[in-house]
Amino acid sequence: MTKYILFDLDGTLLPMDQEDFTKAYFKALSAAMYPHGYEPQLLIKAVWNGMKAMVENNGERTNEEAFWDSFRKDYGEKAVNDKPEFDKFYKTGFNETRSVCGFNPKAKETINMIKKLNIKTAVATLPAFPSQAIASRIEWSGCLVDDFEFYTSYESCSYCKPNIGYYKEILSRLNCNAEDCLMVGNNVDEDMIAEKVGFKVFLLTDCLINEHNKDISLFPNGSFDELQEYILKSNTDY
Repeated sequence: MTKYILFDLDGTLLPMDQEDFTKAYFKALSAAMYPHGYEPQLLIKAVWNGMKAMVENNGERTNEEAFWDSFRKDYGEKAVNDKPEFDKFYKTGFNETRSVCGFNPKAKETINMIKKLNIKTAVATLPAFPSQAIASRIEWSGCLVDDFEFYTSYESCSYCKPNIGYYKEILSRLNCNAEDCLMVGNNVDEDMIAEKVGFKVFLLTDCLINEHNKDISLFPNGSFDELQEYILKSNTDY
């Protein structure tokens, strides 16, 4: 029996085109922070620098610390002093990006099915956003934060996908073996790499990201219907 099923968020539980979402995110962030002295192009460059710092994080600090250390290099102490304004954005203006996200009722349906099997779930999303932003996106998917044991965020993680340290960190938090876990995601490089740590994996193909054109037949794959069937066959006499 599988003990935990971990779900990626963007493009998995929450359908989206990543490029459209990124554009909408930067547009909303720039509009919110311009009155506080942040010129849009410089702000976007600084955020990308912070993202790079999180992706390169080696476990010695949280991703939150990695981001703000990088942001401070671009904006000095002003960035630290204005952090409450950024936090405010994620509670308000960030919600404007919901308009470019899709919705698939199969996401919540699948979570409910898993609950009936007494299998625990968690959200294993790229931990490059604050907890508030990730909680909002979970709710946009039609799921509830309380549906999951936990979700990864930049406050709680010290690695980013596709670093296998990210998945090892999750295992430490779950206090269980990798073979007891199933990772479900839409990104071949970032999500299926969990297999290298020992996770079972399932590639959700509705919003597939396969930048290196890998052979996806190497992984169990399909839509939410195929995922439900895979879970049932693996965990029941169905």
